[in-house]
Amino acid sequence: MIGLGLIGGSLLRALAASGHQVLGYDADPATRATARTAAARAPAGARWQVTSTVRDAASGAELVAVAVPLPAVGDVLDELVAIGYSGLVTDVTSVKGPVRDLVAARLHGPHSRLAGFVGGHPMAGRETSGFAAADAELFRGCAWVLCLDPADDPVTTLADWLDVAALVTGLGARVVPATAAEHDQAVALVSHVPHLLASALAATAAADPMALTLGAGSFRDGTRVAASRPALTAAMCGGNAAAVVPALDAVMASLTEARTALTGGTATGTAPAGADPIAALRPWLAAGHAARTEWPPAPGPTLELPARQDALLRLGRGGGWITAVAADRRTVTAVRPAR
Repeated sequence: MIGLGLIGGSLLRALAASGHQVLGYDADPATRATARTAAARAPAGARWQVTSTVRDAASGAELVAVAVPLPAVGDVLDELVAIGYSGLVTDVTSVKGPVRDLVAARLHGPHSRLAGFVGGHPMAGRETSGFAAADAELFRGCAWVLCLDPADDPVTTLADWLDVAALVTGLGARVVPATAAEHDQAVALVSHVPHLLASALAATAAADPMALTLGAGSFRDGTRVAASRPALTAAMCGGNAAAVVPALDAVMASLTEARTALTGGTATGTAPAGADPIAALRPWLAAGHAARTEWPPAPGPTLELPARQDALLRLGRGGGWITAVAADRRTVTAVRPAR
């Protein structure tokens, strides 16, 4: 495990609690010290080790999970290549296209011995960060995207994907198959733009002391992720700019419709005489109300699917997920949303 923040630290704890032998490393000496102290206090049989170098953490490992911010991913991959690591690599970065490109540039390089790569992203973030916030139960029930690109993709093989999927479902997560591009478009809507909206709302309200005093549930829930570290949010949204910009444009266009309903379309911001902004706003609110009251989607019946690339991607595109991978890797246990 390279990187021991919230996600990396939680994955370290979860794997150790599941009986895996886990080594972890973080570039910050204070984080390494905190993780070592926590390991000594963990129950017997659920402990981990913290190393002082990437080499020590990766040496002899079958799988290395990279859990660092996007700007640092390339450096970690370079170090893995430099030390001659020859196993499988996965990651938990919140943007997949740029990571895939970084891996592709190194996977088949003249000095690379990397066996393969599976891009991943557990949808289990919190506004808190650091190893102190890590939780072995963080991933239970969460959606965990694993990227499986087209059949001619030179980065990820189906066999590697199924191995990582088996590991992730063993932690209680729900694996969602997707291409890197599909992932980046989806998370722009449900994660990255919400971070930007939360920050905009929090910063705007900060100018009014009374508003902050009156802030309650709506403000708390709407701005929760604004408490995330700005550097992490910037890396996440900026790294996915190609998908975030159109998603942000769509939301801004929708908000403009709300403004039009409130003002009757006037440039002054004041509704003309006789206008009824309450009645005008109701249709705009109805779509969001319906979408939110129907979320999350109820699961349909469990089914068995062949472990084929096309079947897996169809499952993910339809909003489905995987709960288990057969030991022979020929089938998966899957669930589609109830209709």
